[in-house]
Amino acid sequence: MGRFDGRVAVITGAARGIGFGTAQRFAEEGASVAIIDLDEAAASEAAARLTSSAGEVRAIGIGCDVTDAASVDAAFERIVADLGGVHILVNNAGITRDNLLFKMTEQDWDLVMNVHLKGAFLMTKAAQKHFVAQKYGKIVNLSSVSALGNRGQANYSAAKMGVQGFTRTLGIELGPFGINANAVAPGFIATEMTDATAARLGLDVEEFRRLNAENNPVKRVGFPEDIAAAVAFLCSDEASYITGQTLYVDGGAKLVS
Repeated sequence: MGRFDGRVAVITGAARGIGFGTAQRFAEEGASVAIIDLDEAAASEAAARLTSSAGEVRAIGIGCDVTDAASVDAAFERIVADLGGVHILVNNAGITRDNLLFKMTEQDWDLVMNVHLKGAFLMTKAAQKHFVAQKYGKIVNLSSVSALGNRGQANYSAAKMGVQGFTRTLGIELGPFGINANAVAPGFIATEMTDATAARLGLDVEEFRRLNAENNPVKRVGFPEDIAAAVAFLCSDEASYITGQTLYVDGGAKLVS
């Protein structure tokens, strides 16, 4: 028996990185999984790669633009039709468009805000219709330690702190309907996205990871599995008395920053 037997988990931005690691964790614990990504081919390929401890997993990959209401509604229609319902939503989709404020364009700002905030809003609004009707639902939104401020990330930092405010409000509004909403704020996580940052800075990937590991008390970088474990706990019934909270999963970096 898995913690999520009979549950359907929807994870955005799940074709790779933290999203895929989270999808894998839910599959291993018995959930049926809908992988949402802008690239449907990548989403379908990721769904095909999922495995479970039981040796069998129900998973689908869906192409969806989380910033477009019609695309989001169509995705949920397919999820319910193919998997039979929806019980868990993980808003993980995100992009970066880093630059110092004086170089940041209006498009850089709008793209980041739309994916992180409008995307979470539209996905949550669509999911809560099902959650309220069944008096049960779990929502986890991905924030970041960058919410506390980070040079060259005015857009990303603002969006990720906005996610925390959004999460607190969801906790207030949706709690009476049997819905828990929380956020996870990762520190440095070794993914394709952070590897791309290393390349942009002209650094070797391993050296970039080593430097970031030195910035936290546990002296290692995080991995998608670390975030997946936290998300899975907050989406479990063991966490039914927790809502509106943001959990920093950063190796203690916030303690010394």
